[in-house]
Amino acid sequence: MEARAYEAAEIEGRETVMEGVDMRVRILTLSKGESIPWHYHSEITDSFVCLEGPMVVETRAPRADYILAPGERCEVPPKVAHYVHGVDGGAFKFLIIQGVGVYDNIPVGGRSAS
Repeated sequence: MEARAYEAAEIEGRETVMEGVDMRVRILTLSKGESIPWHYHSEITDSFVCLEGPMVVETRAPRADYILAPGERCEVPPKVAHYVHGVDGGAFKFLIIQGVGVYDNIPVGGRSAS
C-alpha cells in the first residue's frame, strides 16, 4: 500500500452527532457514485451502521466485503485498510462511531469508485 497525503473525500454531507476526547460519532451521506477511498487508522476502530443503503465496507488483510442493509453494522479495527461505497455505486447514508485513539486517516494506494 502506498501512503499519500490525506484529503477528506468530497461527499454530499457530514453531520457530527458527538465528539469527545476519545470518541466521535458522525452521520455521512453519500450521493450516487461517491465513496470513501481506501484508508486506515493507526489507533481507532470504525463502527459502521447503515442508515440508508445498501452499502459496502471492503477491507484488506483480512480481505472481506461487508454488504450492509439499513440497520446492519460492521466494525473495522485499527490498521485495517477499508473502502466504503454504495452497492452498484448507489447512494447511501451511514452512522460511523470512531474511538478510541488519534483521529488520523491514512490514505492508501488502491482502487476508488468509478
